[in-house]
Amino acid sequence: MPSPRPPARLSIRQILHPRSVAVFGASDSRDKFGGRIMYFLTHHGFAGRIVPVNPRRSEVFGHAAYAKIGLAPIAVDVAILAVPTEQLTHSIRECAEAGVGCCVIMTTGFAEASQEGLAQQNEIVAIASAAGMRIVGPNCMGFLNPAWNLALCSSVVLDVEKFLIGHVGFISQSGALMVSIFDRAYGDGIGFSACVSLGNQSDLEICDFLDYMIEDPETRAICLYVEGFIDPPRFVRAAAACREAGKPLIIVKTGKTPAGVRAARSHTASLAGSYDAFAAVCRAHGALLADDPATMVRAADALVRWPRLADGGIGVVSSSGGGAGIIVDRLTQSGHRLAKLAPATKEALSQILLPPQADNPIDLGGRKLPESVEIAGTAMATLAADPDVAAILIGLASMPFFEPRTRLLAQEGLASGKPVLCAVLPGPAANGPRKALRDLRCPFVDTTQEAFDILSLMTRYAELRAAREEPPPDRPSSLPAAESATRLVATADELSPLTRALESYGIRLARETLATSCDAAVAAATAIGFPVVLKGVAPWLVHKSEFGAVKTNLADEAALRAAWREITAALAAHDPHGAITGCLVQEMVGAGTELIVGTKWDEQFGAFVMVGAGGMLVELMGDVALAPAPVSHDAAARLLRSLRIARLFAGFRGKPPLDLEAVCDTVVKMSWLAADLGGRLLDLEINPLIVHAKGDGAVAVDVRGTLAPAG
Repeated sequence: MPSPRPPARLSIRQILHPRSVAVFGASDSRDKFGGRIMYFLTHHGFAGRIVPVNPRRSEVFGHAAYAKIGLAPIAVDVAILAVPTEQLTHSIRECAEAGVGCCVIMTTGFAEASQEGLAQQNEIVAIASAAGMRIVGPNCMGFLNPAWNLALCSSVVLDVEKFLIGHVGFISQSGALMVSIFDRAYGDGIGFSACVSLGNQSDLEICDFLDYMIEDPETRAICLYVEGFIDPPRFVRAAAACREAGKPLIIVKTGKTPAGVRAARSHTASLAGSYDAFAAVCRAHGALLADDPATMVRAADALVRWPRLADGGIGVVSSSGGGAGIIVDRLTQSGHRLAKLAPATKEALSQILLPPQADNPIDLGGRKLPESVEIAGTAMATLAADPDVAAILIGLASMPFFEPRTRLLAQEGLASGKPVLCAVLPGPAANGPRKALRDLRCPFVDTTQEAFDILSLMTRYAELRAAREEPPPDRPSSLPAAESATRLVATADELSPLTRALESYGIRLARETLATSCDAAVAAATAIGFPVVLKGVAPWLVHKSEFGAVKTNLADEAALRAAWREITAALAAHDPHGAITGCLVQEMVGAGTELIVGTKWDEQFGAFVMVGAGGMLVELMGDVALAPAPVSHDAAARLLRSLRIARLFAGFRGKPPLDLEAVCDTVVKMSWLAADLGGRLLDLEINPLIVHAKGDGAVAVDVRGTLAPAG
């Protein structure tokens, strides 16, 4: 057995707050990695000891340099290395022997490049691990701690006058993205508590820094850029801890369309790919998903400033009637509500605005008074004071006295204590107003869509705060013991293993029998009772209707025999080698609404249950909802209500309400079956589940799935 890893020399907090740092390849030239790092450390005023390591220099940027780190007269907390790949292993060994607490490795060409690179990376980690030394990287851009005046990073974007200190923590697997977002945030006037790039996550990984930021009192919102997790269950625990701590966790993740999802066999597998599973985990534990990194950070900053978004609508102010109209249209399309102003608010606005503009949205161009009387501040203060205005969106178009009016709008809006967001539509003409907004720390963006995306994240977080996280669901007493699920799918009898399992878990299935001859099908139909359905079965057959392999409402033996001939001929034409199992004879279930209910095993996050529009609509609409399994009855109901077809459930165009209790019952039982079988059940799909009117239940009429080999 390998030797246990010694205790780490430094905690994450100590790594981000080092007393001393060493720079390998230190130089006075800012054209070199080591030179820029030395410059940033001195320029930004890092108060700890700086140890340049360079065998050809005795001094760098006024600091005594050493040929080897072991010659430094002090213990070094953190060393940053951008040395050639062939020198790195030796340098890491020297750091370990010199007592360094953590190495930040910028060097590339390791696991991301080749198998040889992976082997060298593993060797480096083994050296560090044996000494209790931690590693950030390789293939990373280092990290920043603005409050510590610390920049262990070589990017030119750090050449700013002074760091902005804020309360947003940012963890990124991409170094270039980290510094790009830092630069964008700096231009917006947004500061960070820390920015960390992780590269290959060979040792320290996302959750190490995420756990730190959850505990860090200076970090009040956390942003992640993620490509993959080292320890998915640990991430789930951390996301739940963020919610418990009241810290927004906003994530941008790549991998929405992995090749494995495209190649999946069943509807469930293709609709419940790894990104969808990740998104479901985030919803379950209160993490927010964003599509754009800049939007993510801007929303995090807004949530730091305004963590509680009150109930109400959006108040809109614009210097353009057209701009206001576009904003209102887009607000509605984005699912936001325009605030309904109180009569007193409208009356106050009517004193300074013409009647069409004295309402929400406010068009400042519709003024009553002469140009000599400034109304921008008055209009904003009046709107912001309305009780139904929860947040304010300024659509800033060009106007006379552009900069002072912008300043007035922002000042009065911010004075209300309500969230204020400004979409600045002009280009260079608005540079002065942008500076005014930046000076006032009023959030601004360049497009209305960015503003709506930020508002959507804020609204979603308000909903999450209002909804308490559910405890783990109780196991229904009607279910068999969890350990029996494995036995159910391992026992051979006349039923398919998954059909047997579904029946044992209390899911109502249409009665059916597999027939391998036409005479056997007639006997089965007689036992079940006409009318019946006949479905072809073959190892390669998934979408039966596409091959003419489903015949319904067969009223008698003659119809059944004719259907048998047609189905077997159609399947034989497709597969002349005769890979046909037979036909299922199934009871004819009355008409109803078709849903799909399925399960999916995700290698990272475990078992999931899925429900959506079924039958042919599953591919046409893609209207599905996913949740980690198992789920409670209430959670199943929320999944159903989240579907676009949810209006059908209460009765639509004269049809009676559907039996949602029966659907929820099916979803709950399927979720427990998925959780009980774990990785043995790769996917399972009921499509369609025929849902009848309230009180008449739901029946599964087609089941298919995939079991992993027993291991």
